[in-house]
Amino acid sequence: MTRYQPPEWAPHDSVWIGFPSDVDLWLDDLEGAQAEVAAFARAVHAGGRGEKVQLVCANGLAEEAARALAGDCAQIISAPFFDIWLRDTGPIIIRNEHGHLALDYRSNGWGGKYPSPLDEHVAEILCAQSGIMREPKGWILEGGAIDVDGAGLCVTTGQCLLNPNRNPELARRDIEDRLCADLGLDQVLWLGVGLKNDHTDGHVDNIARFVGPGKLALPEPFGGDDPNAGIFADALARTKDWPVEIVTIPSAGRHEAEGEVIPASHMNFYIGNAVVVVPTYGGPSDAAAVTAIAKLFPDRETVGLPSGHILTGGGSFHCISQQVPSL
Repeated sequence: MTRYQPPEWAPHDSVWIGFPSDVDLWLDDLEGAQAEVAAFARAVHAGGRGEKVQLVCANGLAEEAARALAGDCAQIISAPFFDIWLRDTGPIIIRNEHGHLALDYRSNGWGGKYPSPLDEHVAEILCAQSGIMREPKGWILEGGAIDVDGAGLCVTTGQCLLNPNRNPELARRDIEDRLCADLGLDQVLWLGVGLKNDHTDGHVDNIARFVGPGKLALPEPFGGDDPNAGIFADALARTKDWPVEIVTIPSAGRHEAEGEVIPASHMNFYIGNAVVVVPTYGGPSDAAAVTAIAKLFPDRETVGLPSGHILTGGGSFHCISQQVPSL
């Protein structure tokens, strides 16, 4: 069996979810973010119908809060980290002839903006706790920067993977070759840029998600003042020559904090075994986005859950989770 990264809709054994732990990072949003993450964990567990949920906490106080909020829907585990974005700092789990294999990519704090030695060891700790074989990789890659369709195609953005603040020594072809070799891919579909003011430098899981083999979901503008309308149009244009089916999901429209546009996105949904969880932000696009995503996953329940407090840290449900696929 060659290397293979299953798509997110394939069955999961379990999922790691980062739990907000540092009051100095989250300030007044800590309790709100903890409540939103616990609600996400309960939804993914789905009363035992979903996968095993592991809430990853960085300290003892967070463990106490996680137990109180999540109850028996999650196992509480300890792994010191800078922050909760395990999609990027945790391992990417693939399958090979030996079973699970964890790819542990280098981390540089999202292009040097938020460096932390703790995040360099999160993947190693999680793999040791889970007994998953780990393969350290010599280049920088964050899991939220890519998405795969399970049929050989990967989507990403040039803004992130070609950014000189990640791997300046690697050309586009070098990155394509490494992705294909590491993940068992055939081709890489390059989009342009991600959401306005996304501090990840354009992670694709905020703008484009595979929802089936060769089936790519893209946002469509919501409201006449959508700050990302041009970005969405550019993404759609870049798919025109590719053999992919495009489906559209309403964007979250314009959301601001202290006068600045913030990267709210319904595309940051998580596809669990039993439930698809869609981030909502208390705006008029919420219901329309949940309805559109539900049509794409008729074999699963789809729910929208508030994610406004998590967004203050820069991401949402997909960003804080990393699934372990079933063998």
